[in-house]
Amino acid sequence: MNLHEALEIRHGVTSVIGSGGKSTLLARLAAELAEGGATVALATTTHFMPFPGVACVAGGSAEEVRLALAASGVACVAAPAGGAAGAAGKLGPAALAPAELARLADYVLVEADGSKRLPLKAHAAWEPVVPEGSTQSVLVVGASGFGRPVREAVHRPERFCELAGCSPEDDATPEAVAAVIRAEGLAGRVVVNQCEGEDALACARRLEALLDVPVTAGSLREGHLERLG
Repeated sequence: MNLHEALEIRHGVTSVIGSGGKSTLLARLAAELAEGGATVALATTTHFMPFPGVACVAGGSAEEVRLALAASGVACVAAPAGGAAGAAGKLGPAALAPAELARLADYVLVEADGSKRLPLKAHAAWEPVVPEGSTQSVLVVGASGFGRPVREAVHRPERFCELAGCSPEDDATPEAVAAVIRAEGLAGRVVVNQCEGEDALACARRLEALLDVPVTAGSLREGHLERLG
């Protein structure tokens, strides 16, 4: 089964949130959808890095986006970020909002929060920045964080501990991650990435058993995922 089929990605705006592989998931989905003949706009409401091999439209005009999509099927629609993020080479939101991009592209895939490159996270009150018009949210979880101390593996560990009822020194177990996901109620479905061994996949299955949303698990890097449950 293709990734977009496993995740039931629909036409329009999809928000990708969480940690542990959001940008990789966006790139994989965009390439797969474009191979099937669809047009895909990649966007952000926060910051992300440029996508290798994908044209970036920074000017913000609809015509520029149309031309880029016609040329290759996929366009990154984002503007250079300011401040420290810009100095690091990151891109920020473009002038055209995701809802406007949805009138130009078959699919709009939006990275809607940050995670400081950590595999797990809890969301602050102002996160995620889900754009108007988004019809679904996919939450990414990095399996490499399971079994590591919360203080090492989690972005916003204090909030994570508050929701999971644990301490920063405790291990980030599937049960704790599930408690946070349930408390936040942000995910329409979950992707457990970085499952590159049987132990990680077993953790993903423990997580899936505690959630009431669909869970897909595997390794985006190795190119294999499976729907659990």
